[in-house]
Amino acid sequence: MTSHLHALTFDANDPTRLARFWGDFLGWERTDDSPDGIQLLPGDDTGFRMRFLPTREPKTSPNQMHFDLTSTSLDDQRQVVARAVGLGARHIDIGQRPEEGHVVLADPEGNEFCVIEPGNGFLADCGFIGALACDGSQEVGYFWSRALGWPLVWDQDEETAIRSPHGGPKVTWGGPPLRTKTGKNRLHFDIAPPADGDQRAEVDRLVSLGAKRIDIGQGRTDRVVMADPDGHEFCVLPPR
Repeated sequence: MTSHLHALTFDANDPTRLARFWGDFLGWERTDDSPDGIQLLPGDDTGFRMRFLPTREPKTSPNQMHFDLTSTSLDDQRQVVARAVGLGARHIDIGQRPEEGHVVLADPEGNEFCVIEPGNGFLADCGFIGALACDGSQEVGYFWSRALGWPLVWDQDEETAIRSPHGGPKVTWGGPPLRTKTGKNRLHFDIAPPADGDQRAEVDRLVSLGAKRIDIGQGRTDRVVMADPDGHEFCVLPPR
């Protein structure tokens, strides 16, 4: 039994505004009546939802994960960037060089994402969301491959990537050097056992793979908060 990736969850100072930005930008359907809060349902083969939870904490450092979005031509790349900026994104400088070709943006709450230049071979067969790029070790790439049952599609020079057998975005980890983790991540995975699965058994399996249960002050909840081998938080939901 393996869990499935249910959602990528954002901590947001204004969840409604941030959900509106990403929903309009990606063209995903928004649902506000879920017990899980504001969610966006994918309108393509992405395979997981986006969820937005309120937080009072400001963003103070780069995120551990960000989207790499694809483009089909230089004109398409410019149009994607212009659409994002028109909806409230902004250009940011994280030390990228002009010759690298990709455009680095931040959403209205400063969450980084990239619009990749056309002709990128690594993302050639991916959709608009080409990858979810993460700061992380080779070990954590192996962990998530086993946790989700997704095969490794890249494993070289301590860089790893996995992808669902059903397609959709790749999830990548860049290997060393790793950034020092400060505080709780603003983005995290929500995973869930199959509908006929068992949450406790899945938590035990994830512990055997190298995860651990953690307390972030979550109080009483039906979610089990855990950390992967690099210490990054994720939640295990009840079966659904």
